[in-house]
Amino acid sequence: MNPLIHELFQNTRLISRELNQALKAHDLFAAQWSVLFCVDQHGEMSLTQIWKYLNVEAPTITRTVNRLEELGWLTTHPGKDKREKIVRLSEMAESKIPAVKESVIEFEQSVLKGMSIEEQTVLAQLLRKMTKGS
Repeated sequence: MNPLIHELFQNTRLISRELNQALKAHDLFAAQWSVLFCVDQHGEMSLTQIWKYLNVEAPTITRTVNRLEELGWLTTHPGKDKREKIVRLSEMAESKIPAVKESVIEFEQSVLKGMSIEEQTVLAQLLRKMTKGS
């Protein structure tokens, strides 16, 4: 038996826990950062677009977006369909995102410090290839 999936799972849990520590200074968790990063990269998005992109269950995204809205990071408004909710970064988020990104970049560099740029590129390619197959 190849323990690859176990290894990936263990690394993912460790990275998530350590990312939560890095984000603590911004009063964010990794799951919240995933949503903020997604909206920052793609602009205004519907809840459906977010959960499909992040491969997360709809109720989880709804709760996370609601919490981020309460905290002032996101704003929402109805879409064309009354049931659709459109999400965008708030003005506060626009001003704070650069500092959060810097923390995440520093964290990423610390996690990948033992890998060459070529190895990092191959890892990213392999991860994309693996998820496209499912």
